[in-house]
Amino acid sequence: MDQFVFDMGAGVSGNYAAAKVGYRLMDKVFISHLHADHMTDLVHTYCFGPASDRKSPLYVWGSKPSGVKNPSYSSSGGGGGGCSIMGSQSPQVPYYNDGVIDMCSYLREALRWHTESFSFQTTAYAGYTPPTQESWGLPHSPVPVGNDSPKDAYAMVPIELDWTQVGGVAYHNKTTGVKITHFPVVHARRGAMGYKLEWTTPSGDPLRMIYTSDTKPETNSIEQAKHDGEGVDVFIHEMVVPPEVWAYKNMGLNGPLAPGDPGYEEFQETVAGMMRIQNSSHTTQGAFGYLLSQIEPKPRLTVATHFPVADDTVESALQSVQAHCPEVEMGTDIVWSFDLMIFRVFPNRIEQCRADVSRFSFTPPTRQPNGLYPPKYHDASGAGDPYAQIDTTDTIPPVNDDGTVNYREDGY
Repeated sequence: MDQFVFDMGAGVSGNYAAAKVGYRLMDKVFISHLHADHMTDLVHTYCFGPASDRKSPLYVWGSKPSGVKNPSYSSSGGGGGGCSIMGSQSPQVPYYNDGVIDMCSYLREALRWHTESFSFQTTAYAGYTPPTQESWGLPHSPVPVGNDSPKDAYAMVPIELDWTQVGGVAYHNKTTGVKITHFPVVHARRGAMGYKLEWTTPSGDPLRMIYTSDTKPETNSIEQAKHDGEGVDVFIHEMVVPPEVWAYKNMGLNGPLAPGDPGYEEFQETVAGMMRIQNSSHTTQGAFGYLLSQIEPKPRLTVATHFPVADDTVESALQSVQAHCPEVEMGTDIVWSFDLMIFRVFPNRIEQCRADVSRFSFTPPTRQPNGLYPPKYHDASGAGDPYAQIDTTDTIPPVNDDGTVNYREDGY
């Protein structure tokens, strides 16, 4: 079985926990771009997965460095407008190290305190065989950052993709038949990518899904969704409201302000700011409709993401889409995304579901593999030593030297 996570922004871990999805199923993460709202829960998953049941490395796909020149760089070495951090001058470099290998390298060391403090627990097992470039069809060898063992759960393994390639192969597992390719999209900074997932059912039927993440309207998404005239089953693409709507929603208003209304100038400034964000990064609802009109055959199901879902916003957006694609029906051909949405994709149908979860969820269920290695911090018998890294001088013991009981050691 193969399983993948496409982007991991804030809230993902909570939703997976509520849906009882174990960390062992979240070991392959494909990041579309390194904005915080698309990768912040990577920290949570990386840190707490080994303490649960992910006893193997975390694999993270993402883009190579953007190649955008540092505007503060001065080839003469003087000035350059470097910012002062903790009294030291930031290094002046022509290009930043802003690819996924750099991100994982810095993140791994930033989380060192956490990973060491949790390493009195087991983080590897004997039966795990790390993948190779050939077995997973990767663009390069899967090498962990830092000095972690390639079998250890605290190994973070970045797979860096050339974001300029259209249809570049990110993953192709010949055993499971799953193939994931990538293509550049236009969002905020060079290096943002969309992904196409292709797989085959047990009966031999091919299925395809596209996830563009955040992007301005661009041609690669259209051509990838056409898939040489065969089309895709699920097309997940972002859509944002018009800048005016975006502005009044962000300001907590019920509608746009008119000239003479209190706060009108601030509202106009906010609209201008939203317009700049739109122009650098996003697909508006009218542009979304145009983009969809260019895709033939139409996706079996189109999903609009990155959208502030409300009755008024969805109604307006649907009108904009249908102005370009009058045949598109809400709920059948196009839907708007929401938390815990689930699609079950079959050759003859797509079932739209929503996970029914507890509002008081605990951690995901764990399934421990056999043959666990002793933890990094262990006692003479090989068992985890919870006292190895702490100073117990000021701790209150469950039982005093004179035999009096302060509290029960069994937790009750």
